[in-house]
Amino acid sequence: MKTNRGRQELSPQEKRFEEASRRMEAIPGLDRVWRSVCVRRGNDYPMAREDWAYVTGDGSIYVNPRRDASPAEWVYILSHCCLHLALGHIQPERQNDPLWEKACNCAVAKYLAESKIGTPPAGFDVPPPAHVREEGSFWDWLNHNSHSQIPSYSTMSGGRPDMRPPEREDPRRQAAFWADCFSEGLRWNLTQAVREAGGLPRQTGYEPLNDGVRQAKEWFVSSYPLLGAIAAGFKLVTDEAAVNRLRVPVAAVSSRMQEIYVNPKAKLTQQEWRFVLAHEFLHAALRHDVRCGDREPELWNVACDFVINLWLREMGVGEMPEGLLYDEQFRNMSAEAVYGQLVLDLRYYRGLNPADLLYDSGGWACDEAEALDDYYRRAIQRGLEYHTGQGRGYLPAGLAEEIRALAVPPIPWDVKLARWFDERFQPLEPRRTYARLSRRQSACPDIPRPAWRTPEEPLARRTFGVVLDTSGSMDRHLLAQALGAIASYSEARDVSAVRVVFCDAAPYDQGMMRPEDIAGSVRVLGRGGTRLQPGIDLLEADPKFPREAPLLVITDGGCGRLNLRGRDHAYLLPRGRYLPFPPKGTVFQLK
Repeated sequence: MKTNRGRQELSPQEKRFEEASRRMEAIPGLDRVWRSVCVRRGNDYPMAREDWAYVTGDGSIYVNPRRDASPAEWVYILSHCCLHLALGHIQPERQNDPLWEKACNCAVAKYLAESKIGTPPAGFDVPPPAHVREEGSFWDWLNHNSHSQIPSYSTMSGGRPDMRPPEREDPRRQAAFWADCFSEGLRWNLTQAVREAGGLPRQTGYEPLNDGVRQAKEWFVSSYPLLGAIAAGFKLVTDEAAVNRLRVPVAAVSSRMQEIYVNPKAKLTQQEWRFVLAHEFLHAALRHDVRCGDREPELWNVACDFVINLWLREMGVGEMPEGLLYDEQFRNMSAEAVYGQLVLDLRYYRGLNPADLLYDSGGWACDEAEALDDYYRRAIQRGLEYHTGQGRGYLPAGLAEEIRALAVPPIPWDVKLARWFDERFQPLEPRRTYARLSRRQSACPDIPRPAWRTPEEPLARRTFGVVLDTSGSMDRHLLAQALGAIASYSEARDVSAVRVVFCDAAPYDQGMMRPEDIAGSVRVLGRGGTRLQPGIDLLEADPKFPREAPLLVITDGGCGRLNLRGRDHAYLLPRGRYLPFPPKGTVFQLK
Protein backbone atom coordinates (compact mmCIF):
# COMPACT_ATOMS: atom_id res chain seq x y z
CA MET A 1 0.00 0.00 0.00
CA LYS A 2 1.25 3.47 -0.72
CA THR A 3 0.01 6.93 0.26
CA ASN A 4 0.53 10.31 -1.32
CA ARG A 5 0.91 12.14 1.98
CA GLY A 6 4.18 14.08 2.08
CA ARG A 7 4.17 15.48 5.63
CA GLN A 8 6.43 13.88 8.17
CA GLU A 9 4.64 15.00 11.31
CA LEU A 10 1.31 13.26 11.79
CA SER A 11 -1.65 14.82 13.49
CA PRO A 12 -3.69 12.78 16.00
CA GLN A 13 -6.31 12.32 13.29
CA GLU A 14 -3.70 10.94 10.89
CA LYS A 15 -2.21 8.70 13.56
CA ARG A 16 -5.60 7.07 14.07
CA PHE A 17 -5.82 6.45 10.34
CA GLU A 18 -2.30 4.94 10.31
CA GLU A 19 -3.30 2.63 13.15
CA ALA A 20 -6.31 1.51 11.11
CA SER A 21 -3.97 0.82 8.17
CA ARG A 22 -1.84 -1.46 10.34
CA ARG A 23 -4.93 -3.29 11.58
CA MET A 24 -6.05 -3.88 8.00
CA GLU A 25 -2.91 -5.99 7.41
CA ALA A 26 -4.14 -8.53 9.97
CA ILE A 27 -7.63 -9.18 8.58
CA PRO A 28 -7.83 -12.67 7.01
CA GLY A 29 -8.47 -12.45 3.27
CA LEU A 30 -8.71 -8.67 3.09
CA ASP A 31 -5.09 -8.23 4.15
CA ARG A 32 -3.90 -9.30 0.71
CA VAL A 33 -6.35 -6.98 -1.04
CA TRP A 34 -5.27 -4.14 1.24
CA ARG A 35 -1.61 -4.62 0.32
CA SER A 36 -2.51 -4.23 -3.36
CA VAL A 37 -4.66 -1.08 -3.24
CA CYS A 38 -3.52 2.52 -3.46
CA VAL A 39 -4.94 4.85 -0.77
CA ARG A 40 -5.28 8.49 -1.72
CA ARG A 41 -5.95 10.76 1.22
CA GLY A 42 -5.53 14.49 0.66
CA ASN A 43 -7.20 17.76 -0.10
CA ASP A 44 -6.61 17.32 -3.83
CA TYR A 45 -9.65 15.05 -3.97
CA PRO A 46 -12.65 17.18 -3.04
CA MET A 47 -15.40 15.49 -1.07
CA ALA A 48 -18.34 16.65 1.00
CA ARG A 49 -17.73 16.79 4.74
CA GLU A 50 -20.16 13.89 5.29
CA ASP A 51 -18.39 11.59 2.79
CA TRP A 52 -16.11 8.79 3.98
CA ALA A 53 -14.46 7.16 0.94
CA TYR A 54 -15.02 5.60 -2.46
CA VAL A 55 -13.15 2.97 -4.48
CA THR A 56 -12.33 2.63 -8.18
CA GLY A 57 -12.09 -0.55 -10.20
CA ASP A 58 -8.29 -0.32 -10.56
CA GLY A 59 -7.76 -0.38 -6.79
CA SER A 60 -7.63 3.29 -5.76
CA ILE A 61 -9.38 4.18 -2.49
CA TYR A 62 -10.07 7.89 -2.05
CA VAL A 63 -10.46 8.84 1.61
CA ASN A 64 -11.95 12.09 2.94
CA PRO A 65 -9.12 13.74 4.97
CA ARG A 66 -11.57 15.91 6.94
CA ARG A 67 -13.32 12.93 8.47
CA ASP A 68 -12.15 12.00 11.96
CA ALA A 69 -12.86 8.55 13.40
CA SER A 70 -11.42 5.94 15.68
CA PRO A 71 -9.08 3.25 14.20
CA ALA A 72 -11.84 0.63 14.49
CA GLU A 73 -14.26 2.85 12.53
CA TRP A 74 -11.67 3.45 9.82
CA VAL A 75 -11.11 -0.31 9.62
CA TYR A 76 -14.85 -0.71 8.93
CA ILE A 77 -14.82 1.91 6.15
CA LEU A 78 -11.64 0.66 4.47
CA SER A 79 -12.83 -2.97 4.66
CA HIS A 80 -16.10 -1.86 3.04
CA CYS A 81 -14.15 -0.48 0.04
CA CYS A 82 -11.85 -3.51 -0.19
CA LEU A 83 -14.82 -5.89 -0.22
CA HIS A 84 -16.29 -4.13 -3.23
CA LEU A 85 -13.10 -5.08 -5.10
CA ALA A 86 -12.81 -8.57 -3.64
CA LEU A 87 -16.41 -9.55 -4.39
CA GLY A 88 -16.43 -8.16 -7.94
CA HIS A 89 -19.06 -5.48 -7.32
CA ILE A 90 -17.59 -2.90 -9.72
CA GLN A 91 -19.18 -3.92 -13.03
CA PRO A 92 -19.19 -1.51 -16.01
CA GLU A 93 -22.61 -2.61 -17.25
CA ARG A 94 -24.19 -1.74 -13.89
CA GLN A 95 -22.38 1.50 -13.29
CA ASN A 96 -24.52 4.27 -11.70
CA ASP A 97 -27.35 1.80 -11.02
CA PRO A 98 -28.59 2.82 -7.52
CA LEU A 99 -30.36 -0.51 -7.00
CA TRP A 100 -27.19 -2.48 -7.69
CA GLU A 101 -25.26 -0.11 -5.41
CA LYS A 102 -27.70 -0.73 -2.57
CA ALA A 103 -27.63 -4.52 -3.05
CA CYS A 104 -23.81 -4.59 -2.96
CA ASN A 105 -23.60 -2.27 0.06
CA CYS A 106 -26.10 -4.40 1.99
CA ALA A 107 -24.09 -7.57 1.19
CA VAL A 108 -20.87 -5.88 2.38
CA ALA A 109 -22.53 -4.67 5.59
CA LYS A 110 -23.79 -8.19 6.28
CA TYR A 111 -20.29 -9.66 5.71
CA LEU A 112 -18.66 -7.11 8.04
CA ALA A 113 -21.27 -7.67 10.75
CA GLU A 114 -20.96 -11.46 10.65
CA SER A 115 -17.15 -11.33 10.53
CA LYS A 116 -17.01 -8.70 13.30
CA ILE A 117 -14.61 -6.52 11.33
CA GLY A 118 -14.17 -3.02 12.70
CA THR A 119 -16.78 -0.83 14.40
CA PRO A 120 -19.55 0.62 12.23
CA PRO A 121 -19.69 4.46 12.48
CA ALA A 122 -22.93 6.27 13.12
CA GLY A 123 -25.34 5.59 10.28
CA PHE A 124 -23.82 2.19 9.55
CA ASP A 125 -24.82 0.55 12.83
CA VAL A 126 -28.29 -0.39 11.55
CA PRO A 127 -28.52 -4.23 11.40
CA PRO A 128 -28.39 -5.42 7.77
CA PRO A 129 -31.13 -7.69 6.35
CA ALA A 130 -30.89 -11.30 7.45
CA HIS A 131 -30.88 -12.70 3.92
CA VAL A 132 -29.19 -10.59 1.30
CA ARG A 133 -27.02 -11.48 -1.69
CA GLU A 134 -26.04 -9.11 -4.46
CA GLU A 135 -27.69 -10.80 -7.43
CA GLY A 136 -30.71 -12.18 -5.60
CA SER A 137 -31.49 -8.94 -3.79
CA PHE A 138 -30.99 -6.87 -6.94
CA TRP A 139 -33.50 -8.85 -8.99
CA ASP A 140 -35.94 -9.21 -6.11
CA TRP A 141 -35.95 -5.46 -5.46
CA LEU A 142 -36.14 -4.73 -9.16
CA ASN A 143 -39.24 -6.90 -9.61
CA HIS A 144 -41.06 -6.14 -6.37
CA ASN A 145 -39.82 -2.66 -5.44
CA SER A 146 -39.26 -3.86 -1.85
CA HIS A 147 -36.10 -1.91 -1.03
CA SER A 148 -37.49 1.43 0.10
CA GLN A 149 -37.14 0.65 3.84
CA ILE A 150 -33.61 -0.79 3.57
CA PRO A 151 -30.68 1.58 4.27
CA SER A 152 -28.04 1.97 1.57
CA TYR A 153 -24.90 1.63 3.75
CA SER A 154 -23.01 3.74 1.18
CA THR A 155 -19.75 5.39 2.30
CA MET A 156 -20.71 8.48 0.25
CA SER A 157 -23.40 10.94 1.31
CA GLY A 158 -26.45 12.05 -0.65
CA GLY A 159 -26.94 8.70 -2.34
CA ARG A 160 -23.85 9.10 -4.48
CA PRO A 161 -22.09 5.85 -5.48
CA ASP A 162 -19.07 4.63 -3.54
CA MET A 163 -18.00 2.35 -6.45
CA ARG A 164 -16.57 3.95 -9.59
CA PRO A 165 -15.05 2.61 -12.82
CA PRO A 166 -11.28 2.24 -13.25
CA GLU A 167 -9.41 5.47 -13.84
CA ARG A 168 -6.86 3.74 -16.08
CA GLU A 169 -6.76 0.50 -18.01
CA ASP A 170 -4.39 -1.80 -16.16
CA PRO A 171 -4.42 -5.44 -17.27
CA ARG A 172 -2.90 -6.42 -13.90
CA ARG A 173 -5.75 -4.86 -11.93
CA GLN A 174 -8.81 -6.50 -13.45
CA ALA A 175 -11.74 -7.88 -11.43
CA ALA A 176 -10.22 -11.40 -11.49
CA PHE A 177 -7.06 -10.06 -9.84
CA TRP A 178 -8.93 -8.77 -6.78
CA ALA A 179 -10.92 -12.00 -6.50
CA ASP A 180 -7.66 -14.00 -6.60
CA CYS A 181 -6.13 -11.75 -3.94
CA PHE A 182 -9.12 -12.32 -1.67
CA SER A 183 -9.26 -16.10 -2.17
CA GLU A 184 -5.49 -16.52 -1.85
CA GLY A 185 -5.54 -14.47 1.34
CA LEU A 186 -8.24 -16.67 2.81
CA ARG A 187 -6.36 -19.83 1.82
CA TRP A 188 -3.11 -18.51 3.28
CA ASN A 189 -4.71 -17.75 6.63
CA LEU A 190 -6.40 -21.16 6.62
CA THR A 191 -3.00 -22.73 5.98
CA GLN A 192 -1.47 -20.89 8.92
CA ALA A 193 -4.36 -21.99 11.16
CA VAL A 194 -3.76 -25.62 10.16
CA ARG A 195 0.00 -25.20 10.85
CA GLU A 196 -0.73 -23.86 14.32
CA ALA A 197 -3.15 -26.72 15.01
CA GLY A 198 -0.38 -29.15 14.01
CA GLY A 199 2.12 -27.53 16.38
CA LEU A 200 4.10 -25.65 13.69
CA PRO A 201 4.91 -21.93 13.79
CA ARG A 202 3.13 -19.52 11.48
CA GLN A 203 5.03 -18.63 8.34
CA THR A 204 5.99 -15.01 7.74
CA GLY A 205 5.16 -13.30 4.47
CA TYR A 206 3.12 -14.45 1.52
CA GLU A 207 4.10 -16.86 -1.15
CA PRO A 208 3.64 -14.90 -4.39
CA LEU A 209 0.52 -15.44 -6.44
CA ASN A 210 1.11 -18.16 -9.01
CA ASP A 211 -0.85 -20.40 -11.03
CA GLY A 212 -1.40 -24.04 -10.97
CA VAL A 213 1.19 -25.33 -8.53
CA ARG A 214 0.28 -23.01 -5.65
CA GLN A 215 -3.43 -23.40 -6.23
CA ALA A 216 -2.91 -27.16 -6.25
CA LYS A 217 -1.14 -26.97 -2.89
CA GLU A 218 -3.89 -24.84 -1.36
CA TRP A 219 -6.47 -27.30 -2.70
CA PHE A 220 -5.00 -30.01 -0.49
CA VAL A 221 -5.23 -27.75 2.57
CA SER A 222 -8.83 -26.74 1.94
CA SER A 223 -10.36 -29.75 0.19
CA TYR A 224 -8.35 -32.95 0.73
CA PRO A 225 -8.11 -33.84 4.43
CA LEU A 226 -5.86 -36.88 3.96
CA LEU A 227 -2.90 -34.70 2.95
CA GLY A 228 -4.13 -31.30 4.15
CA ALA A 229 -2.02 -31.16 7.31
CA ILE A 230 1.05 -32.41 5.44
CA ALA A 231 0.56 -29.79 2.70
CA ALA A 232 0.18 -27.02 5.26
CA GLY A 233 3.62 -27.78 6.69
CA PHE A 234 5.49 -27.58 3.38
CA LYS A 235 6.93 -24.58 1.58
CA LEU A 236 7.12 -24.45 -2.21
CA VAL A 237 10.55 -23.41 -3.51
CA THR A 238 10.48 -22.15 -7.11
CA ASP A 239 13.90 -20.48 -7.17
CA GLU A 240 15.40 -21.45 -10.51
CA ALA A 241 18.99 -21.45 -9.22
CA ALA A 242 18.16 -23.83 -6.36
CA VAL A 243 16.16 -26.12 -8.66
CA ASN A 244 18.98 -26.25 -11.21
CA ARG A 245 21.55 -26.95 -8.52
CA LEU A 246 19.52 -29.96 -7.32
CA ARG A 247 18.79 -31.05 -10.92
CA VAL A 248 15.03 -31.19 -10.36
CA PRO A 249 13.15 -31.92 -13.63
CA VAL A 250 9.64 -31.31 -12.25
CA ALA A 251 9.53 -31.54 -8.45
CA ALA A 252 11.47 -33.01 -5.53
CA VAL A 253 10.87 -33.18 -1.79
CA SER A 254 13.08 -32.69 1.26
CA SER A 255 11.34 -34.17 4.29
CA ARG A 256 13.76 -32.68 6.78
CA MET A 257 13.60 -29.14 5.37
CA GLN A 258 9.84 -29.50 4.72
CA GLU A 259 10.32 -28.02 1.27
CA ILE A 260 9.13 -29.06 -2.18
CA TYR A 261 11.37 -27.86 -4.99
CA VAL A 262 9.37 -27.05 -8.11
CA ASN A 263 10.89 -26.41 -11.51
CA PRO A 264 9.31 -23.13 -12.72
CA LYS A 265 9.85 -24.21 -16.33
CA ALA A 266 7.66 -27.30 -15.96
CA LYS A 267 4.46 -26.70 -17.90
CA LEU A 268 1.75 -28.71 -16.16
CA THR A 269 -1.95 -28.16 -15.67
CA GLN A 270 -3.38 -27.64 -12.18
CA GLN A 271 -4.70 -31.22 -12.17
CA GLU A 272 -1.25 -32.53 -13.06
CA TRP A 273 0.29 -30.39 -10.31
CA ARG A 274 -2.15 -31.97 -7.84
CA PHE A 275 -0.88 -35.40 -8.82
CA VAL A 276 2.77 -34.32 -8.56
CA LEU A 277 2.35 -32.60 -5.17
CA ALA A 278 0.38 -35.55 -3.75
CA HIS A 279 3.23 -37.79 -4.90
CA GLU A 280 5.79 -35.67 -3.02
CA PHE A 281 3.59 -35.34 0.09
CA LEU A 282 3.29 -39.14 0.31
CA HIS A 283 7.07 -39.54 0.01
CA ALA A 284 7.44 -37.35 3.10
CA ALA A 285 4.44 -38.63 5.07
CA LEU A 286 5.41 -42.30 4.65
CA ARG A 287 9.05 -41.51 5.60
CA HIS A 288 10.53 -43.02 2.46
CA ASP A 289 13.83 -41.22 3.04
CA VAL A 290 14.24 -42.88 6.45
CA ARG A 291 12.98 -46.27 5.30
CA CYS A 292 15.64 -46.36 2.59
CA GLY A 293 18.18 -47.56 5.15
CA ASP A 294 21.18 -49.12 3.43
CA ARG A 295 19.34 -49.74 0.18
CA GLU A 296 20.56 -48.23 -3.07
CA PRO A 297 18.91 -44.75 -2.87
CA GLU A 298 18.15 -44.27 -6.56
CA LEU A 299 16.62 -47.72 -6.93
CA TRP A 300 14.62 -47.28 -3.70
CA ASN A 301 13.26 -43.99 -5.10
CA VAL A 302 12.11 -45.80 -8.23
CA ALA A 303 10.38 -48.50 -6.15
CA CYS A 304 8.53 -45.88 -4.07
CA ASP A 305 7.51 -44.00 -7.24
CA PHE A 306 5.91 -47.12 -8.71
CA VAL A 307 3.88 -47.73 -5.54
CA ILE A 308 2.76 -44.11 -5.03
CA ASN A 309 1.73 -43.58 -8.65
CA LEU A 310 -0.38 -46.73 -8.58
CA TRP A 311 -2.14 -45.48 -5.44
CA LEU A 312 -2.78 -41.99 -6.81
CA ARG A 313 -4.20 -43.35 -10.07
CA GLU A 314 -6.44 -45.63 -8.04
CA MET A 315 -7.55 -42.72 -5.81
CA GLY A 316 -8.17 -40.37 -8.75
CA VAL A 317 -6.09 -37.49 -7.34
CA GLY A 318 -5.42 -35.14 -10.25
CA GLU A 319 -4.05 -36.37 -13.55
CA MET A 320 -0.76 -38.23 -13.93
CA PRO A 321 1.63 -36.35 -16.25
CA GLU A 322 3.24 -38.23 -19.09
CA GLY A 323 6.54 -39.93 -18.42
CA LEU A 324 6.01 -40.92 -14.77
CA LEU A 325 6.66 -44.47 -13.61
CA TYR A 326 3.63 -46.76 -13.75
CA ASP A 327 3.46 -50.56 -14.01
CA GLU A 328 0.44 -52.72 -13.16
CA GLN A 329 2.65 -55.68 -12.22
CA PHE A 330 3.49 -53.89 -8.95
CA ARG A 331 -0.11 -53.38 -7.85
CA ASN A 332 -0.86 -54.33 -4.21
CA MET A 333 2.87 -54.55 -3.44
CA SER A 334 4.79 -52.58 -0.82
CA ALA A 335 7.80 -50.45 -1.70
CA GLU A 336 10.07 -53.04 -0.06
CA ALA A 337 8.58 -55.83 -2.17
CA VAL A 338 8.90 -53.77 -5.36
CA TYR A 339 12.53 -53.03 -4.49
CA GLY A 340 13.13 -56.78 -4.21
CA GLN A 341 11.85 -57.15 -7.77
CA LEU A 342 13.85 -54.22 -9.13
CA VAL A 343 17.20 -55.53 -7.88
CA LEU A 344 16.91 -58.33 -10.44
CA ASP A 345 17.59 -55.77 -13.18
CA LEU A 346 19.65 -53.02 -11.57
CA ARG A 347 21.07 -51.68 -14.80
CA TYR A 348 17.64 -51.04 -16.33
CA TYR A 349 15.72 -49.63 -13.35
CA ARG A 350 18.48 -47.53 -11.74
CA GLY A 351 18.45 -44.89 -14.49
CA LEU A 352 14.78 -45.14 -15.28
CA ASN A 353 13.62 -41.90 -13.64
CA PRO A 354 15.34 -38.82 -12.16
CA ALA A 355 15.27 -38.94 -8.36
CA ASP A 356 12.66 -36.77 -6.64
CA LEU A 357 13.44 -37.93 -3.08
CA LEU A 358 16.18 -35.80 -1.52
CA TYR A 359 18.20 -37.50 1.21
CA ASP A 360 19.80 -35.46 3.96
CA SER A 361 23.47 -36.26 4.50
CA GLY A 362 23.98 -34.08 7.57
CA GLY A 363 23.81 -35.18 11.17
CA TRP A 364 20.49 -35.22 12.98
CA ALA A 365 19.90 -34.27 16.56
CA CYS A 366 17.88 -37.00 18.27
CA ASP A 367 15.15 -34.65 19.48
CA GLU A 368 14.91 -33.03 16.03
CA ALA A 369 14.46 -36.37 14.28
CA GLU A 370 11.88 -37.56 16.82
CA ALA A 371 9.91 -34.31 16.56
CA LEU A 372 9.78 -34.51 12.75
CA ASP A 373 8.80 -38.18 12.79
CA ASP A 374 6.09 -37.42 15.33
CA TYR A 375 4.77 -34.55 13.20
CA TYR A 376 4.52 -36.62 10.02
CA ARG A 377 2.97 -39.54 11.86
CA ARG A 378 0.31 -37.44 13.58
CA ALA A 379 -0.45 -35.41 10.46
CA ILE A 380 -1.02 -38.35 8.13
CA GLN A 381 -2.92 -40.40 10.73
CA ARG A 382 -5.22 -37.49 11.55
CA GLY A 383 -5.71 -36.95 7.84
CA LEU A 384 -6.68 -40.61 7.44
CA GLU A 385 -9.25 -40.30 10.25
CA TYR A 386 -10.82 -37.19 8.72
CA HIS A 387 -10.75 -38.65 5.21
CA THR A 388 -12.46 -41.89 6.14
CA GLY A 389 -14.77 -40.31 8.74
CA GLN A 390 -16.13 -37.77 6.27
CA GLY A 391 -16.32 -40.20 3.36
CA ARG A 392 -14.05 -38.05 1.20
CA GLY A 393 -13.12 -40.73 -1.30
CA TYR A 394 -11.67 -44.19 -1.88
CA LEU A 395 -8.29 -45.12 -0.41
CA PRO A 396 -6.25 -48.17 -1.50
CA ALA A 397 -5.91 -50.80 1.20
CA GLY A 398 -2.12 -50.77 0.90
CA LEU A 399 -1.91 -47.02 1.56
CA ALA A 400 -4.25 -47.18 4.56
CA GLU A 401 -2.27 -50.12 5.94
CA GLU A 402 1.04 -48.25 5.64
CA ILE A 403 -0.41 -45.17 7.34
CA ARG A 404 -1.71 -47.24 10.25
CA ALA A 405 1.60 -49.08 10.47
CA LEU A 406 3.36 -45.77 11.18
CA ALA A 407 1.58 -45.66 14.54
CA VAL A 408 3.01 -49.02 15.59
CA PRO A 409 6.71 -49.26 16.50
CA PRO A 410 8.60 -51.86 14.46
CA ILE A 411 8.83 -55.34 15.98
CA PRO A 412 12.44 -56.29 16.87
CA TRP A 413 13.96 -58.98 14.68
CA ASP A 414 14.48 -61.35 17.60
CA VAL A 415 10.78 -61.15 18.52
CA LYS A 416 9.85 -61.98 14.93
CA LEU A 417 12.27 -64.88 14.95
CA ALA A 418 10.76 -66.15 18.21
CA ARG A 419 7.30 -66.08 16.63
CA TRP A 420 8.68 -68.02 13.65
CA PHE A 421 9.93 -70.71 16.04
CA ASP A 422 6.61 -70.75 17.93
CA GLU A 423 4.69 -71.41 14.70
CA ARG A 424 6.86 -74.43 13.86
CA PHE A 425 7.74 -75.86 17.27
CA GLN A 426 4.89 -75.87 19.74
CA PRO A 427 6.10 -76.06 23.35
CA LEU A 428 5.90 -79.56 24.79
CA GLU A 429 3.55 -79.52 27.76
CA PRO A 430 4.11 -82.18 30.44
CA ARG A 431 1.24 -84.59 31.00
CA ARG A 432 0.19 -86.86 33.87
CA THR A 433 0.83 -90.56 33.29
CA TYR A 434 0.46 -93.76 35.35
CA ALA A 435 3.23 -95.48 33.36
CA ARG A 436 5.56 -94.27 36.08
CA LEU A 437 3.97 -93.61 39.46
CA SER A 438 4.79 -90.64 41.56
CA ARG A 439 5.74 -90.84 45.21
CA ARG A 440 2.81 -91.64 47.45
CA GLN A 441 1.55 -89.07 49.87
CA SER A 442 1.80 -89.85 53.56
CA ALA A 443 -1.81 -88.83 54.14
CA CYS A 444 -3.06 -91.55 51.78
CA PRO A 445 -0.22 -94.01 51.07
CA ASP A 446 -2.57 -96.58 49.52
CA ILE A 447 -3.56 -94.30 46.62
CA PRO A 448 -1.10 -94.27 43.67
CA ARG A 449 -0.38 -90.86 42.10
CA PRO A 450 0.44 -90.19 38.39
CA ALA A 451 3.81 -88.65 37.47
CA TRP A 452 4.46 -85.66 35.18
CA ARG A 453 6.17 -86.63 31.95
CA THR A 454 7.08 -84.64 28.82
CA PRO A 455 5.85 -86.55 25.75
CA GLU A 456 8.40 -87.63 23.18
CA GLU A 457 7.97 -86.58 19.55
CA PRO A 458 9.64 -87.93 16.40
CA LEU A 459 12.90 -86.26 15.45
CA ALA A 460 11.36 -84.94 12.21
CA ARG A 461 8.99 -82.73 14.18
CA ARG A 462 11.60 -81.23 16.53
CA THR A 463 14.52 -80.30 14.31
CA PHE A 464 15.52 -77.82 11.61
CA GLY A 465 18.51 -76.99 9.42
CA VAL A 466 20.85 -73.98 9.39
CA VAL A 467 22.79 -72.97 6.29
CA LEU A 468 25.34 -70.39 7.39
CA ASP A 469 27.22 -68.08 5.03
CA THR A 470 30.83 -68.03 6.31
CA SER A 471 32.33 -66.05 3.42
CA GLY A 472 34.82 -63.25 3.99
CA SER A 473 32.10 -60.57 3.74
CA MET A 474 30.22 -61.89 6.78
CA ASP A 475 30.79 -60.04 10.04
CA ARG A 476 31.89 -62.26 12.98
CA HIS A 477 29.73 -60.30 15.42
CA LEU A 478 26.74 -60.97 13.16
CA LEU A 479 27.50 -64.70 13.09
CA ALA A 480 27.72 -64.84 16.87
CA GLN A 481 24.50 -62.86 17.27
CA ALA A 482 22.56 -65.09 14.88
CA LEU A 483 23.88 -68.38 16.27
CA GLY A 484 23.26 -67.28 19.86
CA ALA A 485 19.63 -66.39 19.10
CA ILE A 486 19.07 -69.72 17.31
CA ALA A 487 20.58 -71.69 20.18
CA SER A 488 18.50 -69.97 22.87
CA TYR A 489 15.22 -70.27 20.97
CA SER A 490 15.90 -73.93 20.16
CA GLU A 491 16.51 -74.81 23.80
CA ALA A 492 13.43 -72.90 24.93
CA ARG A 493 11.25 -74.85 22.50
CA ASP A 494 12.58 -78.34 23.19
CA VAL A 495 14.33 -78.71 19.82
CA SER A 496 16.30 -81.93 20.09
CA ALA A 497 18.88 -81.37 17.36
CA VAL A 498 19.90 -78.88 14.68
CA ARG A 499 21.59 -79.73 11.38
CA VAL A 500 24.29 -77.13 10.63
CA VAL A 501 26.06 -76.56 7.30
CA PHE A 502 28.70 -73.85 6.79
CA CYS A 503 29.06 -72.52 3.25
CA ASP A 504 31.61 -70.37 1.45
CA ALA A 505 33.46 -71.72 -1.57
CA ALA A 506 32.32 -75.23 -0.53
CA PRO A 507 29.87 -76.66 2.03
CA TYR A 508 31.11 -77.88 5.43
CA ASP A 509 28.63 -80.28 7.03
CA GLN A 510 28.65 -80.16 10.84
CA GLY A 511 25.99 -82.84 11.18
CA MET A 512 23.29 -82.93 13.85
CA MET A 513 24.17 -80.80 16.87
CA ARG A 514 22.54 -80.15 20.19
CA PRO A 515 21.21 -76.59 20.48
CA GLU A 516 23.47 -75.73 23.41
CA ASP A 517 26.53 -76.62 21.33
CA ILE A 518 25.73 -74.28 18.44
CA ALA A 519 26.74 -70.93 19.93
CA GLY A 520 29.77 -71.95 21.98
CA SER A 521 31.68 -74.84 20.45
CA VAL A 522 31.21 -74.35 16.70
CA ARG A 523 34.42 -73.48 14.85
CA VAL A 524 33.67 -71.59 11.65
CA LEU A 525 35.58 -72.98 8.69
CA GLY A 526 36.22 -71.64 5.25
CA ARG A 527 35.91 -67.83 4.97
CA GLY A 528 36.27 -67.98 1.18
CA GLY A 529 33.67 -67.08 -1.49
CA THR A 530 29.88 -67.30 -1.26
CA ARG A 531 28.12 -70.40 -2.62
CA LEU A 532 25.06 -71.39 -0.60
CA GLN A 533 23.26 -73.63 -3.09
CA PRO A 534 25.70 -76.59 -2.61
CA GLY A 535 24.90 -76.56 1.14
CA ILE A 536 21.17 -76.66 0.41
CA ASP A 537 21.67 -79.45 -2.10
CA LEU A 538 23.63 -81.39 0.51
CA LEU A 539 20.69 -81.31 2.93
CA GLU A 540 18.18 -82.18 0.24
CA ALA A 541 20.19 -85.22 -0.84
CA ASP A 542 20.62 -86.52 2.72
CA PRO A 543 17.84 -89.06 3.45
CA LYS A 544 18.47 -88.68 7.20
CA PHE A 545 17.46 -85.02 7.15
CA PRO A 546 13.63 -84.90 7.49
CA ARG A 547 11.68 -83.45 4.59
CA GLU A 548 9.38 -81.62 7.00
CA ALA A 549 12.20 -79.81 8.80
CA PRO A 550 12.35 -76.04 8.13
CA LEU A 551 15.54 -74.32 7.04
CA LEU A 552 17.22 -71.09 8.23
CA VAL A 553 19.62 -69.40 5.81
CA ILE A 554 21.98 -66.85 7.42
CA THR A 555 23.70 -64.63 4.83
CA ASP A 556 24.63 -61.04 4.03
CA GLY A 557 22.83 -61.20 0.67
CA GLY A 558 25.98 -61.57 -1.41
CA CYS A 559 24.86 -64.82 -2.97
CA GLY A 560 23.17 -66.03 -6.09
CA ARG A 561 19.57 -67.17 -6.53
CA LEU A 562 18.68 -70.09 -4.24
CA ASN A 563 16.41 -73.01 -4.97
CA LEU A 564 14.81 -74.39 -1.77
CA ARG A 565 12.59 -76.86 -3.68
CA GLY A 566 9.46 -75.94 -1.74
CA ARG A 567 10.96 -76.49 1.72
CA ASP A 568 9.72 -74.24 4.54
CA HIS A 569 12.48 -71.67 5.09
CA ALA A 570 13.46 -68.21 6.29
CA TYR A 571 16.41 -65.82 5.85
CA LEU A 572 18.44 -63.88 8.43
CA LEU A 573 20.24 -60.85 6.96
CA PRO A 574 22.09 -57.86 8.43
CA ARG A 575 20.13 -54.64 8.60
CA GLY A 576 20.09 -52.83 5.28
CA ARG A 577 21.17 -55.86 3.22
CA TYR A 578 18.80 -57.54 0.78
CA LEU A 579 18.67 -60.68 -1.29
CA PRO A 580 19.36 -60.32 -5.03
CA PHE A 581 16.14 -62.21 -5.83
CA PRO A 582 12.48 -62.11 -4.67
CA PRO A 583 12.39 -64.28 -1.53
CA LYS A 584 9.53 -66.69 -0.91
CA GLY A 585 10.32 -67.30 2.74
CA THR A 586 10.29 -64.86 5.66
CA VAL A 587 13.19 -62.38 5.83
CA PHE A 588 14.49 -61.21 9.24
CA GLN A 589 16.63 -58.07 9.38
CA LEU A 590 19.16 -58.41 12.20
CA LYS A 591 19.89 -55.15 14.06
